[in-house]
Amino acid sequence: MNNNKKVLVGMSGGVDSTVSALLLKKDGYEVEGLYMKLHSKPGYHEIHQVRAQKAADFVGIKLHVIDLQEIFNEKVFKPFIETYEKGKTPNPCALCNRSLKFGEMIKFADKVGADFLATGHYIKTDGKYFYEALDDTKDQSYFLFYVKKDILKRLIFPLGERKKSDIKAFAASIKGLESFASQDESSEICFVETTYTDILKDYVEVDNTGEVLDKEGNVIGEHKGYMHYTIGKRKGFTVKGAHDPHFVLSIDAKNNQITVGKKEDLACRNVVLENLNIFNDETEFDTTVKLRYRTKAVMCNVVIKEAKANVTLKEDVFGVAAGQAAVFYDGNKLIGGGWIAEASN
Repeated sequence: MNNNKKVLVGMSGGVDSTVSALLLKKDGYEVEGLYMKLHSKPGYHEIHQVRAQKAADFVGIKLHVIDLQEIFNEKVFKPFIETYEKGKTPNPCALCNRSLKFGEMIKFADKVGADFLATGHYIKTDGKYFYEALDDTKDQSYFLFYVKKDILKRLIFPLGERKKSDIKAFAASIKGLESFASQDESSEICFVETTYTDILKDYVEVDNTGEVLDKEGNVIGEHKGYMHYTIGKRKGFTVKGAHDPHFVLSIDAKNNQITVGKKEDLACRNVVLENLNIFNDETEFDTTVKLRYRTKAVMCNVVIKEAKANVTLKEDVFGVAAGQAAVFYDGNKLIGGGWIAEASN
């Protein structure tokens, strides 16, 4: 039993956080919930805060509500816009996890005297490292690589050893939780309703016709605005006389130009990372790296020097985009990562 241990649970109103709170209470923890107002998407909190309160009432715990919209705007939303403006591809979820979900939330845990912080993420930790979840279809470790390592010892993830299908079945079997089991899954980026360009259009000029170049710098076509493209995209631009598929190789934000080429031109073997978050003290090591969510980890050599990591890949990886996260794994153990600054063959 954990009668003397208090845990603060991040409550979203979804099935994962609801079941997490229920499991922790059954394990004997003193449990309180926290609903965070992050983005300002119209109508979102009116629905989800009500669901979170309903979940807290069912579990029988107090629900705190804090408004973090200003901090979210500064730490997550503005960088999201600015990264696209620079012609890079952002990863707002990883920034949000560091600054808000495991940043502001740990501060609030201290405020209410909670020993631990828990969420409904599918991931495991032993207090020193993160590990991939048992359910590899739901594993969220990639998005948590940037969480500060000194708080890992205070984190609990009740769903790390469970399957999503079992969680939904468990909720469906409990009277009063059936509606949570049948809710739609939350979107990958919570503040994006349709496409990221629909968000960008409210803040920057997205539709701005520009030139498509080949690798030699010749103008070979036209595109509808560089922010519509990410590295590896193969549609939405014209290439005069092309018979084979062409892919975006690079983006020149300053001149509103994109360079395209064949798929083999996307191959990458060398990556430079900045803003590192490494959980061990090694400066040179062999490991595996994921360069995008839902891609396989590939073998690599890592050399860390002057706050940057030079990553040499053991095989070609296609479509590596600056601005994305590169996350290192030793088997199922996450050992850190960084943000892609450069990629080359």
